[in-house]
Amino acid sequence: MRYLTAGESHGPKLVGILEGVPAGAKIDKELIDQALQERQKGPGRGGRMKIEKDQVVILSGIRGGVTTGAPIALEILNRDWTNWEKVMAWGSDADLESRKVTTPRPGHADLTGHLKYRTEVRNVLERASARETAMRVAVGNVALQILTALGVEIRGQVLGVGKIQLQMEDSPEHWERVDASEWKVGDAQSEEALYAQLKEAQIKGESLGGILQVQVDHLPPGLGSYVQWDRKLDGRLAQAVLSVQAMKGVSFGMGFAAGEHFGSEVHDPIGYDDGRGYYRFSNNAGGIEGGMTNGEPIVLQAVMKPIPTLYSPLQTVNMESKEIMEASVERSDVCAVPAALIVLRHVVGWEILQAVLEKFPSDTWEELHKAWRDYFQYVSEQ
Repeated sequence: MRYLTAGESHGPKLVGILEGVPAGAKIDKELIDQALQERQKGPGRGGRMKIEKDQVVILSGIRGGVTTGAPIALEILNRDWTNWEKVMAWGSDADLESRKVTTPRPGHADLTGHLKYRTEVRNVLERASARETAMRVAVGNVALQILTALGVEIRGQVLGVGKIQLQMEDSPEHWERVDASEWKVGDAQSEEALYAQLKEAQIKGESLGGILQVQVDHLPPGLGSYVQWDRKLDGRLAQAVLSVQAMKGVSFGMGFAAGEHFGSEVHDPIGYDDGRGYYRFSNNAGGIEGGMTNGEPIVLQAVMKPIPTLYSPLQTVNMESKEIMEASVERSDVCAVPAALIVLRHVVGWEILQAVLEKFPSDTWEELHKAWRDYFQYVSEQ
């Protein structure tokens, strides 16, 4: 199973092609649209979110709400295209000078992309933009819907924004608070402090990053593999997470704190119950051992850097005159941490489904569902 995306931030549309999705799986377009709209929400989002009203257009591979086994083609229109049509036109009539960028932003792909491809910075930032994640959410939601039908649940919460660290729990009441929160946090008392910090950043022309957590429940042991480096599931999840714009680190379970403890304080003792099979008394490993799921929930954390576009710009160099100047300012968010959480849930969902389809027969939904049930029965009896 694989996918490709194409499109620029201010181009006419984003497109995606998915290949290898089982035939016979039910896909609800409204659920994809809901995920796209959720990605646009959150405190600190910029003016672009007031323009776009993202909805997916399904072009192929789904008929009557059911996958056919053929490649699935999706598109998302950019409503802001009407303001950029002359600038971003593909033909010789394109206005290449009116919004030319000559002052690359520190922390962005601007300068390095220009040096690598020998192209104008506008061409770099248009593709490097996090606008591309809208299509990754649409693609990932197809995977999430199939996983949900198998009984898998993928949830996420924000663990910190800027200097404010938040309470972490795993209870139904906590997750209800997360779902109801604009910040995607389970500590309602901290939201006032989060809004105050956001206001401070807005006044100073700053931006904010944060720490996010994604949790995957109800997986069997044995997804992924230890036999080759590129088949290890934690390595593949880490690559998927770090491929999302602004992500700078990823950890699993206890994460980096594991390096501060004795082994007896880190590794998870194993137990056994009739009817349940093997289980762990704790989950410091974050659900993955030896590159494979171990039957406990996958728990991963990611750190998101502050967005590179600052309304009080940092120093840079004018690429034409080589003078020291302030970096360019593209319309941007002050904080996109809650929105990034939506993206992470979906890129994680894609990788999990890919691991599922590698292990089980999956030309059709019926084959996959039966093999999934049979395997759960098998591991519970060992």
